[in-house]
Amino acid sequence: MDTVSETDRIAAADAYVDALASHDGDSVPFAPNCVRIEQGVKTGFSGNHLRRSLDRGPQYRIIAATTDREFTVDGDEVHATFTVVTKAKLAGRRVVAPVKETFLIPASDGKIHHIQARFYPRIEKV
Repeated sequence: MDTVSETDRIAAADAYVDALASHDGDSVPFAPNCVRIEQGVKTGFSGNHLRRSLDRGPQYRIIAATTDREFTVDGDEVHATFTVVTKAKLAGRRVVAPVKETFLIPASDGKIHHIQARFYPRIEKV
């Protein structure tokens, strides 16, 4: 049985993180039944739903960039930390959010089956 390398599973998670700011979910390898849980609330109901949300969802349109990306692999889980930078600026400040996401990406298929997201917004000088 062939398995997907850690490098390729990190690339799958990175494709998702990249799509948060590029608003192009076509290259994200979602499993059809993928779900996303954000701050304890289900916000993604299938791979197709998540792809559409990344492409057109207003909740993602405010994201200008994702920076400071780091990934580690633990079994079938890929852990990502990064910072979301928003587009909105006011009085020389903007909202940024350090994010911790855990992706279930089995080595058996390399597709994202589950995403658990936690973020911690704060206001920073630009």
